[in-house]
Amino acid sequence: MLIDSHCHLDFPDYAHDLDAVLVRAKQAGISHMLTICTQIKKAPQVIGIAEQYPNIYCSIGVHPHDVATEPKVTNEELVNLAKHHRVVGLGETGLDFYYDNSPRDCQEGSFRTHIKAGRATQLPVIIHTRDADDTTARILDEEMKEGAFKGVIHCFTGSEVLARGALDLGLYISFSGILTFKNAHELRNVAKFVPLDRLLVETDAPYLAPMPTRGKRNEPAFVVHTAAQLATIKNITPERLAEVTTDNFFRLFNKATREKSVLLD
Repeated sequence: MLIDSHCHLDFPDYAHDLDAVLVRAKQAGISHMLTICTQIKKAPQVIGIAEQYPNIYCSIGVHPHDVATEPKVTNEELVNLAKHHRVVGLGETGLDFYYDNSPRDCQEGSFRTHIKAGRATQLPVIIHTRDADDTTARILDEEMKEGAFKGVIHCFTGSEVLARGALDLGLYISFSGILTFKNAHELRNVAKFVPLDRLLVETDAPYLAPMPTRGKRNEPAFVVHTAAQLATIKNITPERLAEVTTDNFFRLFNKATREKSVLLD
């Protein structure tokens, strides 16, 4: 069984057929999913999905795109929200200097607040970074010196330098459907050296559908294509890749438990 370690099941894309999406996920061999919060005001909806389905967990956080439009989130707010039994991570948070939808200093402040909450709760921080490798690396290094925290760089598209630096700090690396794209040669080279015990797979659904489903709305069932590509890169069987990434998920998100898959029949 595989785990989709990063998806957005609260998004409007699934408003009319979420149950069907979850049926297809189960049929594809997806045992668990982590649905990711991007706005604190939507936390009740995100948590509600995780409460409704035993094999779906959730995170709490503010996406860097939304930092400018969301009320400034505090460490205390994040810590309190993270007490919910279905919340297993903080974020997604981080830096996006590609779109720059929020001022960079605000993104950095929010990022550091999430990391502080990660230390306080011992929950992993789910990190988004795009076109911000150097600043991301600096913040991670500075914050780790302030006190250890756990985390994963999700939908990794950064440089080898960023990947090696994150690994040196004890972080995990998660790959999305981008890994299957024809022009993703450098990303596949990064995947080659990431240790097996630091790998996760995800969809980032509804975005970034992998080959051969590219162009469609992404959904958790499609993580099998990314996993197959990653297994080929690592020269292991798909079954071994599933075993490894599942173990990694529960090691990192250790507030989650391995319930029997009972999504939908």
